[in-house]
Amino acid sequence: MRMRPTLSWTPSGELPPGITDPEPVVEALDAGGVLVLSGAGISTESGIPDYRGEGGSLSRHTPMTYQDFTASPEARRRYWARSHLGWRTFGRARPNAGHRAVAAFGRHGLLSGVITQNVDGLHQAAGSEDVVELHGSLDRVVCLSCGDVSARRVLAARLEEANPGFDPVAAGINPDGDADLTDDQVGDFRVLPCTVCGGVLKPDVVFFGESVPVPRVEHCRALVHEAAALLVLGSSLTVMSGLRFVRQAAKAGKPVLVVNLDPTRGDVHARARVALPLGPALTTVADRLGVALGEATPADGAGLSR
Repeated sequence: MRMRPTLSWTPSGELPPGITDPEPVVEALDAGGVLVLSGAGISTESGIPDYRGEGGSLSRHTPMTYQDFTASPEARRRYWARSHLGWRTFGRARPNAGHRAVAAFGRHGLLSGVITQNVDGLHQAAGSEDVVELHGSLDRVVCLSCGDVSARRVLAARLEEANPGFDPVAAGINPDGDADLTDDQVGDFRVLPCTVCGGVLKPDVVFFGESVPVPRVEHCRALVHEAAALLVLGSSLTVMSGLRFVRQAAKAGKPVLVVNLDPTRGDVHARARVALPLGPALTTVADRLGVALGEATPADGAGLSR
């Protein structure tokens, strides 16, 4: 029997309580050298739901796994139909105050880097530079046969042409860009092959049950090693891909700070968890540091349109 990936986490003991004053975050950023590790919670205020918070998508949706995607043509049909629809929503998403705050901290030299578990591109759209996309990005597509990497917008145009009139109403959009559609809504959606070799196309993201590429993990480990502190924003740290960096920082004696409304799997390693929404919390932090976020404008880049 194939093992399913870890999708949830239940505390095995009492966790330290969250606080509502973000001053520890202010102090860490003021000292500089902070590495940000962000999760789906930072994008909820942009209209992209998270997995595990209140109303999180896992309550209604089981994410596509690598094993299912590669084993089943029907699973790929369902995925590409739903993802094609979700792509449109992601393309309309705009950076929120949390993304703009992270970009502003970077411009002011307070950060040593940004690692994101998100695939929406909103950190870059807000102006953050050299963002490490731990789980990849929905704006790229990779062929599982020849390895060719191409722009998602090119595939989106091909899919539009191959599936005229495909415009169902989704019950919801998930953090991985996968829209909630019924089998009837998916219908006979046409999946397209690689234009180079005819192979199977996959979004250039790390599915549940798939490993993050080793060179990317090692790059992130080096960033943690070089950082003065680790700031976790909007991640439950349920899966090991992010939790390992928290454990690394804590083992090295580096301060770990978490901003997340709900308890996380990394709280036992953290100096403090600030239990506030990301946008208001980081806006307060920026105000105390005298860092201007800048206003969101219609010209702001969309997450997947850069």
